[in-house]
Amino acid sequence: TYKPLNTDIFTNRAPNSPPPLPPPMAPVRTTGAIVAAISIVFVASLFVCNLKSKSSSSKKKTKLQKKSTEGLIGAIGNTPLIRINSLSQATGCEIFGKCEFLNPGGSVKDRVAVKIIEEGSAGSTAISLATVAPAYGCKCHVVIPDDAAIEKSQIIEALGATVERVRPVSITHRDHYVNIARRRASEANERALKLTKSEEIDGENKSSFLLMNCKGGFFADQFENLANFRAHYEGTGPEIWEQTEGNLDAFVAAAGTGGTVAGVSKFLQEKNPNVKCFLVDPPGSGLFNKVTRGVMYTKEEAEGKRLKNPFDTVTEGIGINRITKNFMMAKLDGAFRGTDMEAVEMSRFLLKNDGLFLGSSSAMNCVGAVKVAKSIGPGHTIVTILCDNGMRHLSKFYNAEYLSQFGLTPKASGLEFMGFPK
Repeated sequence: TYKPLNTDIFTNRAPNSPPPLPPPMAPVRTTGAIVAAISIVFVASLFVCNLKSKSSSSKKKTKLQKKSTEGLIGAIGNTPLIRINSLSQATGCEIFGKCEFLNPGGSVKDRVAVKIIEEGSAGSTAISLATVAPAYGCKCHVVIPDDAAIEKSQIIEALGATVERVRPVSITHRDHYVNIARRRASEANERALKLTKSEEIDGENKSSFLLMNCKGGFFADQFENLANFRAHYEGTGPEIWEQTEGNLDAFVAAAGTGGTVAGVSKFLQEKNPNVKCFLVDPPGSGLFNKVTRGVMYTKEEAEGKRLKNPFDTVTEGIGINRITKNFMMAKLDGAFRGTDMEAVEMSRFLLKNDGLFLGSSSAMNCVGAVKVAKSIGPGHTIVTILCDNGMRHLSKFYNAEYLSQFGLTPKASGLEFMGFPK
C-alpha cells in the first residue's frame, strides 16, 4: 500500500507550490566532444549542422516530404501507447505501456540524446547518443561499466562509436565511469586548444578517440544534466496526456538517472494533481527509502555500515544510491519495491501472453504497474514506460544459465509471482 506525501519529498515544498523549471541551457555553437558516462567526440560543428538544417527546410517541400519526418531525428518521440491486455484483464485496471522501444535507437533514451546534444548540455543512453550523433556530424566515445551486457558495447561499436569498458566502482572513485568520461571531455578540449595553436603536436601520446579534427569536448552527464528531465517534461509527459486524453489515474516507472520519472510525473501532476505518480525500485537501490521514509538507505546500509559495492540486480539501467539533479525534479506520491524474480517472471509472462519482448527495466515497470493496480483497486487507468526491448539483454536477463546462477530461473505459469491465483 502507499501513503500519499503532503510535501515535495526533496524540497519540502507544499504540493501547490512546485519548484520553477530550470532554465534551458544555451545552445552549442562550436563543439568537439560530448562525454557522458558517455563521451562523444564531435568531428563537425553543431552550428554548421544547424545552418544546413535551416537551409534545407527553407526550400519548398514536396508532397512526399510533407508526409515524412525530417531525417532520423524527426522519427524520435510520438511513440504509441498500447493496452497491455493480459495485465489489464488480471487486475481490472486499464494498464497501458508507452512503447519507447520503437524509437529509432530502440529506447526511451533517444529523447534524452537529442535534448542533450541540441541544448549542449549506462548503456541505453550511450546507444541513443551513438545513434543520433551522426545526424549532427558527431563522433562518440562511450565509457561504460564492464559488467553491462556485452551486446550493448557491440551495438555501440556497430554504430561507429568507440567503447571504453571500465571496472564498476563507487561514484566517489576517480575511475568511476562517469568521472572517466568527464576527464575524456577535458582531454578533448585540451587537445582542441593545442590544435588551434599548432597543426602538428610533436611527441604527443595520441588517444585513440581524440581525432585529429576534434573541435573540443563536451561531457553529456545524463545523470545530472537537466536536459534529460526536460526531454520528458516537454515530450513524453505531454504525449501520454494527449494519448489518454487526460483520463489517467496513475503513472509508475523505475529510475536510473531519474529523468523519465521526474519529467513525466511533474508534467502530469501540473495538468491534474489527482494523477498519482509512483516509483518502482529494484534491489540494491536506495530510492524507495528516500521516497517513503525520507532517508536514502536502509538501516543495514546505514552510514559506517554500508558496503562499498551495493548488492547487485539483474535489471540494468535502473536503481541508484544517490539523488541526481534529475530525480530531484520528480513529484511522487509513493514508491514500491520490485524484485529481480518479479522482473524476470514478468518478462516471460508478457512474452507468452502479449508477444511483448521487453528489456529488464521495462519488465520492472510492468511489475510496478501491477503493484499500483493492486494498491488503488480496479477501474483505474495506469500508464508505465516500456523503455527498450529484450535484444540488448540476451547475454544476461534472457540467458538461462546466467539467471540460474542467482536462483532466478522463471517457473511461473501465470501471475502467481504477483500474488494472483494460478
